[in-house]
Amino acid sequence: MPTIHISHLMKQYGSRVILRDVSLSIPKGQIYGFIGPSGAGKTTLVKMMVGMDTPDAGQLYVLGEQMPNMSVLSKIGYMAQSDALYPELSGLENIQFFTELYSLSKARQKERIAYAAELVGLSSDLQRKVSTYSGGMKRRLSLAISLVHDPEILILDEPTVGIDPKLRQIIWQELIRLKDEKQKTIIVTTHVMDEAQRCDCLAMVREGQILAEGAPDALKTSYQVETLEEIFLQTGGVHDENV
Repeated sequence: MPTIHISHLMKQYGSRVILRDVSLSIPKGQIYGFIGPSGAGKTTLVKMMVGMDTPDAGQLYVLGEQMPNMSVLSKIGYMAQSDALYPELSGLENIQFFTELYSLSKARQKERIAYAAELVGLSSDLQRKVSTYSGGMKRRLSLAISLVHDPEILILDEPTVGIDPKLRQIIWQELIRLKDEKQKTIIVTTHVMDEAQRCDCLAMVREGQILAEGAPDALKTSYQVETLEEIFLQTGGVHDENV
């Protein structure tokens, strides 16, 4: 059984169609990436995987359960495009707040918070109020929160925007380790082509449709190009909508 299975998913807001007959399956232990122009429907699709939005037609199953389903949420780590943080609280208090939502012992909470903070390079800044954080630090804190409960599935919407290249490499090394060693299923949306190249499978999304799906090198062969940037441009370029 695939970790995520989507069948003929449709979504529209008013007269605007956001997703058009989307079907795909994502197996356990894979990094699966969505690339395509902003406004293509990627964020709407991952929100449905988390259960934050519902389809108008079609079905979406996560870990064998039809979404939305509250019982599945504790098994998902989600990082949205917009940081959902409490600016008046410290970084540590933000992580602790979200950690309390899960059934972790105090010792396990402490261990996981230390791990997540170290991974994103925030260990020395956890006592500061989030209102004093830069945009990149807020993104790093959001990523730490998505990881802190050791979820089976990570769903990361543009996870490394505003993060410096060195830390971005460290984060990707850890994502690959989690996939290889712990068989985590990791879904990312990205505009960064070297990140897309690291995915096991990519879906090219444009105007709410999956235009092509496959391993990065196989897609380059299919499009008869040498780089993923060329595929990205062929699928619509860049706009400025978070959909």
